[in-house]
Amino acid sequence: MENPENNNPQLQIELKEEVAQGTYANLAIITHSSSEFILDFVRVMPSMPKAGVQARIVLAPEHAKRLLRALEENISKYEHSFGSIRMPNEPLLPPLSNIKGEA
Repeated sequence: MENPENNNPQLQIELKEEVAQGTYANLAIITHSSSEFILDFVRVMPSMPKAGVQARIVLAPEHAKRLLRALEENISKYEHSFGSIRMPNEPLLPPLSNIKGEA
């Protein structure tokens, strides 16, 4: 007997070797318009006057909300396994209202 056509094929995700190692960032700058959210991931180094954007991700608003929910779920699972994530009382960086960047 032949298999009926699969209406929900499984998505195969490819992780290329050069991407698999990841990119370190210790600051995220999030901006938005009516049609998209822009996440800039930045690496700030001590005593350096400039910080470079390591990656920029552009998301539709619906996907940004899905990302928020997925992060909340994963942080909850992490804290259940490893304990509460402690947040410092004071920010490590001054307010970022004076950041200037180039796109």
